[in-house]
Amino acid sequence: MNLERMKKLILEKDIKTIDLKYSDLIGNWYHITFPVKRLEYVIKHGIPFDGSSIPGMKSVEAGDMILIPDLSTAIIDPFTAHPTLRMLSYICDADTRTGVKKDPRSVAKRVQEYLEKTGIADKSYWITEFEFYLFNEAIINNEKFSAGYKFTSAENKEDLPGGYQDIDGTAVANRKGYHIDIPFDKYSDIREEMAQLIEDIGCPIRYHHHEVGLSGQQEIETDMLEFGKITDNMMYIKDIIHNCALKNELTATFMPKPIYDEPGNGMHFHIQLQKKGENIFFKKGNYADLSEEALYFIGGILKHGCSLTAFTNPSTNSFKRLLPGFEAPVKLFFGLANRSAAIRIPKYTTSKEAKRIEFRTSDGTCNYYLAMSALLMAGLDGIKNKIMPTPENGYGPFDENVFKWSEEKQAKLHSIPTSLEEALEALKEDHEYLLAGEVFNKELIESWIIEKMKEVIAVRNRPHPFEMNLYYSL
Repeated sequence: MNLERMKKLILEKDIKTIDLKYSDLIGNWYHITFPVKRLEYVIKHGIPFDGSSIPGMKSVEAGDMILIPDLSTAIIDPFTAHPTLRMLSYICDADTRTGVKKDPRSVAKRVQEYLEKTGIADKSYWITEFEFYLFNEAIINNEKFSAGYKFTSAENKEDLPGGYQDIDGTAVANRKGYHIDIPFDKYSDIREEMAQLIEDIGCPIRYHHHEVGLSGQQEIETDMLEFGKITDNMMYIKDIIHNCALKNELTATFMPKPIYDEPGNGMHFHIQLQKKGENIFFKKGNYADLSEEALYFIGGILKHGCSLTAFTNPSTNSFKRLLPGFEAPVKLFFGLANRSAAIRIPKYTTSKEAKRIEFRTSDGTCNYYLAMSALLMAGLDGIKNKIMPTPENGYGPFDENVFKWSEEKQAKLHSIPTSLEEALEALKEDHEYLLAGEVFNKELIESWIIEKMKEVIAVRNRPHPFEMNLYYSL
């Protein structure tokens, strides 16, 4: 959207307010709001703010930054009481007006520029799968002398909210929730409301459905979009899901493992590279009809898989989802239609236009800009260095359930880290591939490790409720 079109929209919708949004390093959203009459001034001069007040962004002695709006991201906010135009922005240095090294959107912009400079491809296309729970109640308590949580769902007979009687008998038990039908899928209309709001911002939906978790687990999957468009849309989508849930007196969470011994929430990324409109991942007759470039791309992701988890699975809770024997993959290999693989090749993508890979390890606690940029950098490193995945180097392809292999055979596979701390250690040791083309930089990586280690220590230092079962009476 250019300025003239925006002015026309402002007049048509009687918009009085502009809401400018930006992301911190971790992926939290922030916003600042100004009257529409100041729009042209803000476009020209930006909005100053204190970068040192945003976690991981900058030190106090060098905190002055400005927000530069990106007009192409403008949408009408569907949740505000007053007509409001929402836009994303770049975080820029006050003096140079260029995107700062630790601005996630600027990282995503740089990786696109780097992709083009390599000559390997000019565009990457992505399909994203949002998995999340909708709970009726989320009661969380973390005090000095007490700690605990309680999630409830009117869909699950064993997990009903306080005071809910289930007099119509539509709460169920003793079955999986995958594709469960109405009326037992109680939130189908709410998912449809979310899907329509997502379509309204220009992001096409492939489908949505109830996921495996019986206590309100959902999935919404987008159609294939170009990298720059989908990363911005993903931030809007997460916001739509949270706000739409609250409007309907529910609460949404993308936590990878909110409930013990119940299915976790992943964030699967389908990836395809194109050059001059041609899919470079397709070659008829190869394994799964994958080209050499696609195989090298897979090899790069698998080789750097341990350090990648620091961005794709960046929470202490992430590694409670990544357990052996489930569809959340813990081994770094690829295979055709293999849901225990870190990278699955969808079996139904048989045409040149559809051929793609699916990275299945990641989850929704990631900063989409950084996680997806890191995946691209790892894959491009694989193509540049011709890192071919083979059964001999442990990367596959393997088209069987590896968890039925002998322990000796499984031991030859590469494993992802088992904790956030281990993932951050891997990032310390393996990050040179991220620095190519100055897409990432050492300051960002160091800040990321510092901020994430704060979470590791905060969780480590607190007694766990289950420890009371184990040790209180000893």
